[in-house]
Amino acid sequence: MTEPGQILIVVNTRHDSARVLAARVAGELRARGLHVRMAADDWQAWAGEPKDVVQVPADERAADGCELVVVLGGDGTILRGAERARASGVPILGVNLGHVGFLAEAEPEDVQAVVEAIAARRWHVEERMALDVRIEAPGVSGDQTWALNEISLEKQARERMIDVVVDVDGRPLSRWGCDGVVAATPTGSTAYAFSAGGPIVWPEVDALLLVPLSAHALFSRPLVVGPGSVIGLELASWSNAVLAADGRRLFDLAGGTRLQVRRSPDPVRLARLADAPFTNRLVAKFDLPVDGWRGGSR
Repeated sequence: MTEPGQILIVVNTRHDSARVLAARVAGELRARGLHVRMAADDWQAWAGEPKDVVQVPADERAADGCELVVVLGGDGTILRGAERARASGVPILGVNLGHVGFLAEAEPEDVQAVVEAIAARRWHVEERMALDVRIEAPGVSGDQTWALNEISLEKQARERMIDVVVDVDGRPLSRWGCDGVVAATPTGSTAYAFSAGGPIVWPEVDALLLVPLSAHALFSRPLVVGPGSVIGLELASWSNAVLAADGRRLFDLAGGTRLQVRRSPDPVRLARLADAPFTNRLVAKFDLPVDGWRGGSR
């Protein structure tokens, strides 16, 4: 159950700028009658700063009872905030202290306006698809993980490719000798999948992306499949690999392991302060050249 006025702050503990900003945000929120929480690992990393915050366990239930999770950091810190917020269904509002900050809603210079919006409950929620991943290893009980951006299945040994058989909805599609495979959400289409040559997909599009990495095959283009599809990735018996979920949760996989990737029933909820079009975000974050545009009719 949500407790009014409870805010969880998640911070990038590696940068002093985040420490200073966290103290400021916590103080501003408390001055407006809100209660600030922080996971124990974040708080202890800075020897108990900021002051006067409530410590909560550093796990996937850290946001239980909160109205909002405020993340101070780059996209990596926002992904860590998603680990703390998703199970509780609490929305995440990111203030970018990183490089691109594609998932963030505000920049450091906007903090005062962000605090005022939080105090006035002026935000709306945007739900983003997440991936559900089932790991089926020979003779081993199945494991499970999830991802907001993507999962990557990559070779363990630098000198040797992996061999992956791909199927969609229970039907075999192709076999790739490759460095790896990325399965992504539309949210993740601007991250690893984009760097690997995949398309950018607008977040309101329901779809799953599959992008091979350096595949030696005639049919090795990025694929976009329906939101109800199940993608199967099966390692050859001699292929050992590493599975990374959002680059944070890692699994060593032996040859013969099979992955099933599908849409998760539990989305990640992002708090938005404005209804800016995704095109605007894309242009701003990637610094795209739009000089000379004269506009057009719709």
